[in-house]
Amino acid sequence: MNASERRQQIIEFLNMKGTVLVSDLSEQYEVSEVTIRTDLRLLEKQGELTRFHGGATKIINNNDIKSFKELQLEERYQRFIEDKKRIAIEAVKHVKQGDTVILDSGSTTMLIAEELVKLKNITVITNSLTSAFILSDNSDIMLFMCGGTLRHKTRSFHGKIAEQSLDGISADILFVGADGIDAKRGITTFNEGYTISSVMANTAKKVIAVLDSSKFGRNGINVVLPLNKLNTIITDINVDGKCKQEFGKQGVSLIAV
Repeated sequence: MNASERRQQIIEFLNMKGTVLVSDLSEQYEVSEVTIRTDLRLLEKQGELTRFHGGATKIINNNDIKSFKELQLEERYQRFIEDKKRIAIEAVKHVKQGDTVILDSGSTTMLIAEELVKLKNITVITNSLTSAFILSDNSDIMLFMCGGTLRHKTRSFHGKIAEQSLDGISADILFVGADGIDAKRGITTFNEGYTISSVMANTAKKVIAVLDSSKFGRNGINVVLPLNKLNTIITDINVDGKCKQEFGKQGVSLIAV
């Protein structure tokens, strides 16, 4: 097989699977990983794929990117709102009195804040300005905010200062959202420099991903959390039945509500 045929097969495989890994392609075609990286680099220049560290993902329609990357928080809030509300209600069932909860930013986690505010004797740490405002209504909740640089579109704090504010923290649960998730790459996002979720996960005993079923199989450009960092996924009942088996094999439980 020549290089041109191999690259065409890579495109076909990518369009079918959504994601390819350099190591898998190297083994499949019995060529070096350097050769595969060269293939992927050329295909990216041709507009056939988007590379990430260790692999590539198929080109995402510009409208899809805009819908996840550029939406204001209010617009995100309205998408699949009923599904997200059920997910939020289920998520809060995992919280007990005395727990310390970390709440990442996002539309679904904002709905979790609306459920958490009804509880007593919990501690909540968040980088979300909106969630903090919601939770501030309950004086029985100990509330901590991560400082840092404000992202206006998501009304959330990021950067080194935000991450350093989590030093020494030990939490019971982290609730984290996603732009996309799959059983190979884990949680992904279309945003660059989104590293605070990883810092949050390192401080939590249990990590629960909360996301509607539209996010499954969708690959963002950057990995937020690899799958081995997740304990549980809470999603809606429209999720493909195969997903439960796929994630279960990776040791991640999936709850559909």
